[in-house]
Amino acid sequence: MQAIYQVIDTLLPIPALQFGFMKNALLAILLLTPLLGLLGTMAVNQQMAFFSDALGHSALTGIGLGIVLGVRSDLISMLVFGVVWAILICRIRQTGAASTDTVISVFSSTSIAAGLLILSRGGGFAKYSSLLVGDVLAVTPNDLLLLLIALAVGTAVWMAMYNRLLLAGVNASLARSRGVRIHLVECAFVVLVAVAVMLAIRWVGVMLINALLILPAAAGRNLARSSRQHAVWSVAIALSSGVAGLLSAYAWDTSAGAAIVLYAAAWYFLSLLLRAVLRR
Repeated sequence: MQAIYQVIDTLLPIPALQFGFMKNALLAILLLTPLLGLLGTMAVNQQMAFFSDALGHSALTGIGLGIVLGVRSDLISMLVFGVVWAILICRIRQTGAASTDTVISVFSSTSIAAGLLILSRGGGFAKYSSLLVGDVLAVTPNDLLLLLIALAVGTAVWMAMYNRLLLAGVNASLARSRGVRIHLVECAFVVLVAVAVMLAIRWVGVMLINALLILPAAAGRNLARSSRQHAVWSVAIALSSGVAGLLSAYAWDTSAGAAIVLYAAAWYFLSLLLRAVLRR
């Protein structure tokens, strides 16, 4: 890690990055935001903008059930429950019993209510309130290794399923005729999003995870002229928002997650303006 810290000091001689926790936070953002940017493109294309919101809320339920069952690791509890919750959402959505936004809303409200019910017993929710806004400054070197693995595996899986998932979203009948197993591909995608969300939730927060996943992708879609450009723009916007938000939060002494989301929101509104200008 010391060698990486020295590289940061050489390339970015910024006072804010003289501290180890700021370097860890920067590395976490460099590893986390590209993955969220990539996954966000598919979430936007599949009209599942609030899917990550439902998963974020399910983190509370996962922790609560983990406590009840005696699971010591909050991360394991969140990952297992998040994956199960994501598959349930996907399967019910595929039955056509209700619209996507209705299914997601039902699962979102159910999970946050169940989580609050369990964690608030005896007034104990206060120690879990940090999950609502996250704290990227609390990242440790071990967390960085986990994020590096998640980025590598997540990017590889996203690339492997991208064409099939994109075709399924554009024309399901054509995708089936090409041998694409639509239900399996969609479930694999939601599981990938669930893992990414659960890994990020501690540093981004339940209230902000959906915005960080969707805003860069939505802004990138306004600027892109192809699916490849969409992915590039989404990752670039997520990265720039993450770095700018972290440094601004240090300068303003405020929440890094909130600052990152506001920069992403600014990108979105700017993309709307640029798209309107280009159309003229």
